[in-house]
Amino acid sequence: MRVYLLIMLLFSGISFAQNTITGSVTDGNKQSIPGANISIVGDRSGTSTDFDGTFKLSTAVKLPFTIKVSAVGFETKTISVTSVSQKVNVTLKDEETKLNEIVVSASRTPERVIESPVTIERMGIQEIRSTTAPTFYDGLENLKEVNFNTSSISFKSINTRGFASVANTRFMQLVDGMDNSSPALNFVLGNLIGISDLDVANVELLPGASSALYGANAFNGILFMNSKSPFTDEGISVYYKYGQTTQKAAGTNDYNDFGIRAAKAFTKHFALKANFTYMEATEWIAADTRSMTGGSVGHANNQNYDGLNIYGDEVTTFIPNVGQVSRTGYREQDLTDNKVKNVKADFSAHIKPFADDTEIIMQYKIGLGSTIYQGANRYALKDFMMQQGKIEVKGKNFFARVYATDEDAGNSYDMRFAAWNVNRAAKSDQEWFTNYATAYQLSGAVMGTNANESAAIARNFADYNVLPAAISFIPKPTGSARFEPGSAQFNSALAKVISNPDLTQGAKFIDHSKLYHSDVNYNFRDMIKWAEVQVGGSWREYVMDSEGTIFTDYNGPISYREYGAYGQLTKKFLDDRLKFTGSLRYDKSQNFDGNVSPRVSFVYSAGESRRHNFRLSYQTGFRNPTTQDQYIGLDLGPFALIGSAPENLDRFQETVNVSAAGQAIAGQPATIGMSGQNAYHNAYTVASVQAFAASANPGDLQVANIGLVKPEQVQAFEVGYRSVVQNDLSIDLNVYYNIYNDFMNTARVISPYYGTVGTDSSNPAVQQTYQALAFGDRRVYQVYTNTTAQVSSLGFGVGVSKKIYKDFELGVNYNYAQFEFNQADDPSFIAGFNTPKHRIKASLGNAKVIKNLGFNVNVRWNTEYLWQSSFGDGIVPENTVLDAQVNYAFPKLKSVIKVGATNLFGSDYIQVIGAGAIGQQWFVSWTINP
Repeated sequence: MRVYLLIMLLFSGISFAQNTITGSVTDGNKQSIPGANISIVGDRSGTSTDFDGTFKLSTAVKLPFTIKVSAVGFETKTISVTSVSQKVNVTLKDEETKLNEIVVSASRTPERVIESPVTIERMGIQEIRSTTAPTFYDGLENLKEVNFNTSSISFKSINTRGFASVANTRFMQLVDGMDNSSPALNFVLGNLIGISDLDVANVELLPGASSALYGANAFNGILFMNSKSPFTDEGISVYYKYGQTTQKAAGTNDYNDFGIRAAKAFTKHFALKANFTYMEATEWIAADTRSMTGGSVGHANNQNYDGLNIYGDEVTTFIPNVGQVSRTGYREQDLTDNKVKNVKADFSAHIKPFADDTEIIMQYKIGLGSTIYQGANRYALKDFMMQQGKIEVKGKNFFARVYATDEDAGNSYDMRFAAWNVNRAAKSDQEWFTNYATAYQLSGAVMGTNANESAAIARNFADYNVLPAAISFIPKPTGSARFEPGSAQFNSALAKVISNPDLTQGAKFIDHSKLYHSDVNYNFRDMIKWAEVQVGGSWREYVMDSEGTIFTDYNGPISYREYGAYGQLTKKFLDDRLKFTGSLRYDKSQNFDGNVSPRVSFVYSAGESRRHNFRLSYQTGFRNPTTQDQYIGLDLGPFALIGSAPENLDRFQETVNVSAAGQAIAGQPATIGMSGQNAYHNAYTVASVQAFAASANPGDLQVANIGLVKPEQVQAFEVGYRSVVQNDLSIDLNVYYNIYNDFMNTARVISPYYGTVGTDSSNPAVQQTYQALAFGDRRVYQVYTNTTAQVSSLGFGVGVSKKIYKDFELGVNYNYAQFEFNQADDPSFIAGFNTPKHRIKASLGNAKVIKNLGFNVNVRWNTEYLWQSSFGDGIVPENTVLDAQVNYAFPKLKSVIKVGATNLFGSDYIQVIGAGAIGQQWFVSWTINP
């Protein structure tokens, strides 16, 4: 906090000899307008109104001069100032903002949202302030086209147009032009290092493919979050939120969120800005006990029980005359403290060295904290840290920026490995299963117990070393009894395991990966008059550094590079009613062939006032394989993840133990070395091995023909219509159709320890694989590849909003989404669409019900849908969610009090199979100088 006090003192302690004018800005009802912008015409001096609509402007410009007064939702007005004693009182008229909202992201140039060539959603200052969610980022869920995948109370992943898990690598998020994706994971970590509620100026969302302008990974959508400028939004703002969360598994717990923003323009050439936020809460606890192996819940009647959010019971083996048996696991809530924290801070210096709009920005951002991430396993991200540094130069027609992203996994760990190795700290797997088999068989033989009774006796002995008197002659195990959650033994073992990065004994993962990026853009609109022409390019380098705990970077960091260049031409025809936009981009990754991404769009403005806008676009997108797709080498126990970069196949090496039968009958050594080459070039499909196990017919075996992963492509067709009717009714319609080729996919294969896979049963080398499979000498791998099936998706959306009475505005939107592919083309393909077919959202709000009082209500409904991911599959049920807020302004205190609640009157619901159910939350916020 001392840093912020120093900044505030610095901001307030520097003054300059200048002319100073004061005044106020109100609307037609004599209500004050906070945040109105006041600037001097012909100069860059400016300020904004306080919460009570008053302002003070100091400038070195000599009198007389003219000021321009503007505010979102009002017409701009100019006033002549002739004396410093002149009291400047300005009244602004309401303006129809639905017609004149400006967006930049759709074409990389300012244009009215109604004339955007593609579907775009936007949140402005008013929408941000009136959100019913605890934060503006949570409020994005109420936008048309957006579906959230919630892994944690602080980790929400945006899904637009499907094919997204929590790790949505098909979606991009830019904050002030910087990609927020994790360098190692290649997907956005929610708003961990995003932007403060106090500093966000606007948000723009493009839900479709955008590779033609933004390159790889702008595949199914891109989000832009832009912050306020310290030149136009000065002062110190503070908020504090307190509330509670309620969930069946976690109970009722406190929620705290604090933020402060300080900004000062010392001169028209130099300004500083700083932000700090801190949030803490209790996690939505994941407590789904469904059995992933079938059968009943719990080991009482299912000795091979594997609970979804119970870890350790994945360790399983087949015991002759007993059956398939799993170890006793631990609940997720036993393996983590279930506390969520997030700290964000950013500092920036802004310099305008010349008389034009050229600005130099030097910015540093950092985000750290604790949350839960769900991938192939569930991961406790503890003391995770990500930081970014940027230098940017921008002007009226250009920008050039370079930035770096650096992350540190801190004390993060894999909860599944934590459970496995806490169990093993008490007793080895071999001894545990031996104890189980001995007690099971002897209890039946000596005591005449049935299968369930024998299983209960066997588990009690394997877990706690306790036997009935009738079979107490069984030798006492050398291993300890199971460590009970909360006991000193358990806590000590867990602390040791989660601090050890050796996954054979520990659970910690290490990550110091980095990303370096630069991009430039130039608009020739002042040089070329017959059309608007833009060119630009980008360069990026990934540096993976996990010390061998995630990637195959055993001997040092692994790096690779990407670059791209693009051009765009925009031209208007037919009395400027028809706007044509054509874009072309070329991108090249070090490990893959180059990709060309074209985009062509037409927008026609019909009607006398040109309010009826029809749009048609065709564009392509592509997605490069992620760092994990290429370079992961992670042994998860039951299977290993192997990235498909050619050098990665040789770099991944492991030694496996050959069975006694394999040694005695097949004549194999006690151990054999395996590599990634086995996974991709010497394996059978999982389904065929399962069929072979049931039939013993070699003809059932199918060789897994796995190709190395390559970029996937999408062709996107879209038509739409957007209009504002009678300055009151806003309509937005869109229909899209996407065709995906080389869709990236994972597959599991089984590689025999010895022999050569094939279909020639007379070949001795192939016959050896039959022996290996029969003796259990086999390894399961998850590999990264592309499906041969063509995948397509279709959707449409309708959005309508209207002021139904005075300033009461009602909004409703509907989205339909589905996908298609022929399963026969690739029987093992898992789509992972993870999107409801039908979604309806509605809102009702009024910022001025009476003087200083406003409210907003949101409701969301979706049909049930199938969730597919490497962690677990299942049906996400239909749900309806109601959120609401009411706010009251105290102009004299420059404050707003907001009371809000989410999931009002609702039951806990899920968005991700395996993640915690989302409960209810209420909050009260106090914002000073918003």
